[in-house]
Amino acid sequence: MAATLRTTSLNLPARASLPSVRRRRYFPATRFPLPGDYSFRIQLNLPLARKYPFITVTPIRAKANSYRGNGSENQFPEIPAKDYNWVKPILKFASDNFLPIALVCGVALGLANPSLGCLADRYHLSKFSTFGIFIISGLTLRTEEVGAAAEAWPVALFGLASILFFTPLFSKIILLLRLQPQEFITGLAIFCCMPTTLSSGVALTRLAGGNSALALAMTVISSLIGILIIPFSISKLVATGVGVSVPTEQLMRSLVLTLLVPLILGKVFREIFKSLADFADQNRKLLSMTNSMLLSLAPFIQVSRSRSLLLLVNPAVFLVAVVMGAVLHAMLFAFNAVAIQVLSSISGGSESAFAKKENATALLLVASQKTLPVMVAVAEQLGGGLGETGLLVLPCVAAHLNQIIIDSFIVNFWLQKDRRTYNAKAA
Repeated sequence: MAATLRTTSLNLPARASLPSVRRRRYFPATRFPLPGDYSFRIQLNLPLARKYPFITVTPIRAKANSYRGNGSENQFPEIPAKDYNWVKPILKFASDNFLPIALVCGVALGLANPSLGCLADRYHLSKFSTFGIFIISGLTLRTEEVGAAAEAWPVALFGLASILFFTPLFSKIILLLRLQPQEFITGLAIFCCMPTTLSSGVALTRLAGGNSALALAMTVISSLIGILIIPFSISKLVATGVGVSVPTEQLMRSLVLTLLVPLILGKVFREIFKSLADFADQNRKLLSMTNSMLLSLAPFIQVSRSRSLLLLVNPAVFLVAVVMGAVLHAMLFAFNAVAIQVLSSISGGSESAFAKKENATALLLVASQKTLPVMVAVAEQLGGGLGETGLLVLPCVAAHLNQIIIDSFIVNFWLQKDRRTYNAKAA
């Protein structure tokens, strides 16, 4: 069914160069499909009796099968407009996966144009980016969400122990492996000693329908306590394995100034300025994307600085390091899954806090992930004591991407399983 909309006539300049035509001869109508629900049908009418030709522009429904005019010879059949809605899924995919895309682009840009990364390193942009990440984390931290996790304190307590004490022990297993360059192994071992991710664990927990307040509490507390524990973990678990001592006091001081201070400042600003808190709550997606862009500066700068060394690395060796990062996450995930089952059975069975699906989901996702920005800050403070910083960071970037991708598939599997179960019960 045709839709009649308004017609706009546009006068052309008098000196416009136009082809000569015979009387009552018209050029065929041409349709120009545009994104959305409309296309434009443009017909050029050039009767010799008129001194100034005009263009008739008629908006038409894009999904109309044909144009039904008044039956005159000047009406031409419409060509169905193409559907350009394929752009929307691409934009949605980019929005939902902004962090991994930003990290990959940072690495690719560092390899393609290292001069920009070296310039950014000269002005210490990596430190500013890390400061900005934790300022934003403090701005988006809601006090009531942290307090709501108190009910599941046994789960939170084990989650903190898993993040800060149990999973770092896997670094000993990583150090048993041999790979050249050795920095790939050392970087993954250091990655094991990190606290949980700052945003992806909570985001995935919320998406899976888990206890997001519990996830947020474990994230915040592990980040705060982790700053104090990380230097000792690296010194005892990693540095002894490679024969290098770590300046523990200097590293702790630097982590406090780089991570803890901006996190506290962000939280203080949120509590003092109500309008700022409202802005942070209403623009969490925007702040998350900003965090991702700031985070992508780290691999961009590190890869740019170490590009000459990275080009010397055998691609097959780097692929092995990527696979090792995926295997490492699978090991941490399996450890926490088994621990949840054991603790649930010995602490009350189905009545246990560990048996609740919401708590188990939060614990499994948050306690199995490791954060990249803290690892980058630690690698920079080591000053090359454990190897070239860029080579230390690169496999951890891949490991960070691996854990997000793997957990995204797992969450999607859980959601589909729940949907099938719901449909079966409804039937």
